[in-house]
Amino acid sequence: MIARILAAATLALGSITTGAVPYVPTSDAVVVEHLPLKANDPIARELRNLRQALAGDPQNPDLAVRLARRYFDLAMAEGDPRYVGYAEAAIRPWTGESEPPLQVVYMRALVRQYRHEFAPAIADLDAVLKRDPAHSNALSWRMALHLVLGNYAEARRDCERINAIGSRLSAIACVAVIDGINGKARAAYAALSAALSREPLTDPDRRQWMLTRLAEMALRFGDDRLAEKHFREAMAASGPDGFVLAAYADYLLDRKRPAEVIGLLKDWTRSDILLLRLALAESALGAPAAREHVTALADRFAAAALHGDRLHLQEEARFELSLRNEPATALKLAAENWSIQREPRDARVLMEAAAAARRPEAAQPALDWLRATGYEDPRYRTLGNALAGPAK
Repeated sequence: MIARILAAATLALGSITTGAVPYVPTSDAVVVEHLPLKANDPIARELRNLRQALAGDPQNPDLAVRLARRYFDLAMAEGDPRYVGYAEAAIRPWTGESEPPLQVVYMRALVRQYRHEFAPAIADLDAVLKRDPAHSNALSWRMALHLVLGNYAEARRDCERINAIGSRLSAIACVAVIDGINGKARAAYAALSAALSREPLTDPDRRQWMLTRLAEMALRFGDDRLAEKHFREAMAASGPDGFVLAAYADYLLDRKRPAEVIGLLKDWTRSDILLLRLALAESALGAPAAREHVTALADRFAAAALHGDRLHLQEEARFELSLRNEPATALKLAAENWSIQREPRDARVLMEAAAAARRPEAAQPALDWLRATGYEDPRYRTLGNALAGPAK
């Protein structure tokens, strides 16, 4: 199944949540952190039961993977990176084996992609598929990672395999996601929308994923009304999801609606990428909390750098550009980020930083990507044309 795989691969949420130096709020009104789970929460009880079961049967890889996957799903939904550390710890006893259980290798791939270790993650997925060619989830994740890296031919080949072993809707969605980036947004939207109408989904997470993809495609061919409709449908389709919140917050920020972003994200400060968007909205309105959140982000990025954690270079570049007015630093970060991953948002931040730093030549990799893909989003095209200068 292809549901939510691109969300997982493109915007893995969270980062190190402690600062390089202790963060001291400037007033009693500042919320430092919302604890992720309460003791009587159903999810907390489920995790406790799984931990107890694993403690009673510590050689059981199936139990370990169940626990790890539950933690991983929480990290994806809530943007709290601690859960990924817990997931990694659950499967660690088997990962040093010469041939770990297949389910452990698959889980390790998910953890590695979260940490942006894309090549090792793909190697793990290759190993899973060699042992089980019909492992549809591994195939879908590999397709998503190829998409993150801009390897569209490899992604299409995985779509062909998905077509052979998966549902018709999954196969159409797979191709539509690629076409939606490569200059065929309107046709991709029509294909996915029609397929979703023919095969209504009962799984709320899969439906949320599909609706978010439709929203993104609508943005690319310039239909804001349609995009917002799908974003709202996506948020209503399933529980809170950090990827959907980030995508909709960006939509609102681009349209000068920061007050709505604050209402949307005020309880999501554990996630760096959502805190960034919240701080951008607060800064646009001159809200008192902006200073607190800018300081918190600076501390988090500094702590990540000390630990060699470069997960959120894109967000850090945007932070330096839009909240600290440091275009040269932003450009350096954006260029480094582009060397790791090449999605539309990565191209945009590289172009914006190059423009602000008055170094249009530094945007050339993104301009080459824009030309090669035929990416249609009007904002991207306008920015790219301005950087490219008059035609010769």
